[in-house]
Amino acid sequence: MKVRFLADANLDARIVDGVCRRESLLDFQTAHEAALTGKSDIEVLEIAASAGRLLVTHDHHTKPAIFGQFVSGRHSSGVLLVPKRLGIKIAVEDLLLVWSASEAEEWSDRIVFLPL
Repeated sequence: MKVRFLADANLDARIVDGVCRRESLLDFQTAHEAALTGKSDIEVLEIAASAGRLLVTHDHHTKPAIFGQFVSGRHSSGVLLVPKRLGIKIAVEDLLLVWSASEAEEWSDRIVFLPL
């Protein structure tokens, strides 16, 4: 199955826009569409897992620890951590590479920092 993304509430919208502009077939749900604003990290991970979406976030401070707790008892569709200092163009290119060169199952229960 193709990778489907979910943007965390803190993800720079320019990344989502850039990815979607480059590949119209790609499925990238925004935090607004998923009603993530105000949700806890655990709730966001639950929403992503329930929807079968790979979560894309800038939150490298709390997400890794919460992710570890989450996957100890539940299944996750995975998390991609995008450092804020990473350029928009590089983030877009890496996300397009993830989408084009991998399957959703390859990211299950994994947390990965960009750049690849």
